[in-house]
Amino acid sequence: MAAHGSVRAGQDGGARAAYGEAESRPKGFPKLKNDTFLRAARGEETEHTPVWCMRQAGRYLPEFRETRAAQDFFDTCRSPKLCCELTLQPLRRFPLDAAIIFSDILVVPQALGMEVVMVPGKGPTFPEPLKEVEDLLKLRQKVDVTAELGYVFQAVTLTRHSLEGKVPLIGFSGAPWTLMSYMVEGGGSTTMAKAKSWLYRYPEASHRLLRLLTDVVTDYLVGQVAAGAQALQLFESHAGHLGPEQFQEFALPYIRDIARDVKSKLKAEALPLVPMIVFAKDAHYALRDLAQAGYEVVGLDWTIQPQEARAQVGKGVTLQGNLDPCALYAPKEKIGELVKKMLESFGTQRYIANLGHGLYPDMNPEHVGAFVEAVHAHSRHINKHG
Repeated sequence: MAAHGSVRAGQDGGARAAYGEAESRPKGFPKLKNDTFLRAARGEETEHTPVWCMRQAGRYLPEFRETRAAQDFFDTCRSPKLCCELTLQPLRRFPLDAAIIFSDILVVPQALGMEVVMVPGKGPTFPEPLKEVEDLLKLRQKVDVTAELGYVFQAVTLTRHSLEGKVPLIGFSGAPWTLMSYMVEGGGSTTMAKAKSWLYRYPEASHRLLRLLTDVVTDYLVGQVAAGAQALQLFESHAGHLGPEQFQEFALPYIRDIARDVKSKLKAEALPLVPMIVFAKDAHYALRDLAQAGYEVVGLDWTIQPQEARAQVGKGVTLQGNLDPCALYAPKEKIGELVKKMLESFGTQRYIANLGHGLYPDMNPEHVGAFVEAVHAHSRHINKHG
């Protein structure tokens, strides 16, 4: 990869050399004050269970809606300053244990040369989706991630500085199958029938596309670490549309390759070996495989029992999840009860509390706060009294 020249905003030219064994942070970044999330991710003991929420920077926050009001969605994604502000907003309200950079998984198809627009009331839309195998020729076959996605790296660096060491910053990407499904469907879909038809009709072309996406995602994730990300999450949001056989052939190999290749590139570039999380929604049938795919953390959706998940993955990985997001519509007392039950089911160690999917736009921020506080209070109590 390139030396991430555009990434190094606010750092001197010797930043890369400043990564040492004792201090895995570039020169100039503030010292981390709360490493609970990173310790849990690595399987180390924690005083309380760390908690963050998928889509914690989202429309449920009035300040988020205000910041976003005058701006096109992808223009917002391309503004490091706005991404930084949106990332920090939930941290000002809630004692979360991690921040996740505000961005979108579909910046990767954009980097490949596809147009994606956010249509109000409809969501992300590709005016010219991939329809035939020949359409693959329209994609960039070599992507310079610093040139195409440098704005994300700049947002990561700015946000890492602006967090002032409060909590770690998570970078992320969509996984290849999930990205491919959007690129072929042209947007969201309840069946993913067009994308799945490619897997059956054009298996070789599908693998070519998935390999291309894997290479770009790998460089993109490494670039985020170079920019300052302290952990990485891979979102295989559309795993549930595949059966076990298709997942084994078209999703899992690329998920494995990303973990392996990211780690080897981080080593080669003398960058920190940050913990990696894989979240494959509705992929219950693949939990054992995901636990052995090279990720420190396996994220769970809300449709699997914690004890069942732990039995399948063993004690060698950390679990993350998995409260039903809709539980946050419950009264605050009920949220507390549900959190207590969740903590008792998972255990408070080798565990990161989260929802089983992202926060919904109509949720009450106070209930999000109740969730976060309940995780801290109940996990501390369990750790103290058993």
